[in-house]
Amino acid sequence: MRVLGIESSCDETSAAIVDGDAASATLRSLAILSQDVHAIFGGVVPEIASRAHLTAIGPVVSHALREAQLELSDIDAIAVTNAPGLVGALLVGVSYAKGLAATLGVPLVGVHHMEGHLFATSLDDAHAEPPFTALLVSGGHTLLLDAAAWGEYRLLGATRDDAAGEAFDKVAKLLGLPYPGGRHIERLATEGDPKRHRFSRPMLHGGQRLGDNDFFDVSFSGLKTAVLLAVRAAEAAGTLEAERAHIARGFQDALIDTLAAKTVRAAQAFGRNKIVLGGGVACNRALVAEMQRQLTRARGKTATVFAPSLRLATDNAAMIARAGLFRLERGERATAGLNAFASQPLPGLVTAATNP
Repeated sequence: MRVLGIESSCDETSAAIVDGDAASATLRSLAILSQDVHAIFGGVVPEIASRAHLTAIGPVVSHALREAQLELSDIDAIAVTNAPGLVGALLVGVSYAKGLAATLGVPLVGVHHMEGHLFATSLDDAHAEPPFTALLVSGGHTLLLDAAAWGEYRLLGATRDDAAGEAFDKVAKLLGLPYPGGRHIERLATEGDPKRHRFSRPMLHGGQRLGDNDFFDVSFSGLKTAVLLAVRAAEAAGTLEAERAHIARGFQDALIDTLAAKTVRAAQAFGRNKIVLGGGVACNRALVAEMQRQLTRARGKTATVFAPSLRLATDNAAMIARAGLFRLERGERATAGLNAFASQPLPGLVTAATNP
């Protein structure tokens, strides 16, 4: 089955074609157009994002078809992100997908954006399949999941305030770095001394036990405040320029250590030897390295961390097509009433108990 995926949940307009079945899928093409205009505002402006999607979506789909050397008539089905995200932006993709599916007479399925991130790494490495522990980290979400099988997910933990990507962006702003901040902090942190600013690891201490309500959850508001205080102290001393790299390193180390420790806890609790990362923060190579280090120490040398390539870590339509392929093979179909939603539970999600 050849599936055209469409993604427009935030500030990337993307189209991709995935070919195969639920067990094995091949990425034929991927086109992503990022809206760099938001950088001057320090964040995504919803109305500007929607207008940019309207202009870009047709050419982006055409580019994906050309790259795959296919015509629209070769497409067997369409998968489109319909939640969660900016409603105006989502509606551009959903409306386009519905019109195209009706014109071609092919099935349409709506895809949850975060389930797309779960599937993304499997397009790079077929071994990144359940059962596994998953950490989804982006600008809007930080979710820790146990995936027993595709479509069967248990929510173990989440952020209680800022998402990990949001924390990166806010700290980057404090340090005078451009938006989005993740890659800029990662680059600057390589120049920093890890011992200069050792910030506390939020919601991470030895007294926690499985079953405690904070055992898997994370919180970054306190870490963000600690960075703010360090920045203000450096400004008062006239040393901020000299301290920026050290503060960036201290912040990144604290956030990464917390995410890795919580995720490895989950892998230990559920006996998983695979951890799958997804979302824009999964681009951070220091996160991947620390996650692998802690997982190897806890589960042995055969335990593996799977992280998506750069183009599949950020928002993209390849992951939507791959997740859509899974849903289509299960017989799921969207009607003409398919709508867009700012928030929506992950399909197949169980939140009842965190004990294995």
